[in-house]
Amino acid sequence: MDKKERLQLQKDLIETIGRNYEQDGLQPVAARISALLMVMDKEEFTFDEIVDELQVSKSSASVGLKVLQARNMIEYITYPGDRKRYFRIRILDSFHLIDEFRRKISEKKEILSQTISLKEDPNSRNSQFFKSLIKMTDLFLDNYEKLKEQYLKNM
Repeated sequence: MDKKERLQLQKDLIETIGRNYEQDGLQPVAARISALLMVMDKEEFTFDEIVDELQVSKSSASVGLKVLQARNMIEYITYPGDRKRYFRIRILDSFHLIDEFRRKISEKKEILSQTISLKEDPNSRNSQFFKSLIKMTDLFLDNYEKLKEQYLKNM
């Protein structure tokens, strides 16, 4: 694959990741900024480079960067003699994302449990489906720490 093809695939992936983050509740421009910082070979971008790469307004980029910083997803660095800020992905503990996923699964499990408890027929079609989802989440949650230990042992 040549450089031009790879660049187009990277841009396509930025859009795919952006849509995925939007589904998780992130604002569209913030989602694209995060994806840009993840996907591109260049891992640090100035504000103006982000605006140019994503073809977004400066105000949208500014809001998106503030959202990502507030969520602790990105950070910026500066270099001596250079007044620009360079934005990059914040490198967190390896398990940060998985822990967040675990937290969301636990919340969804609780919502499903509450839903079942309020059903007149706890054996209805929907209730059975929700019970199945709860069993699946229990399996994940019960084995999470074991998997974490196993991963660390094999590092």
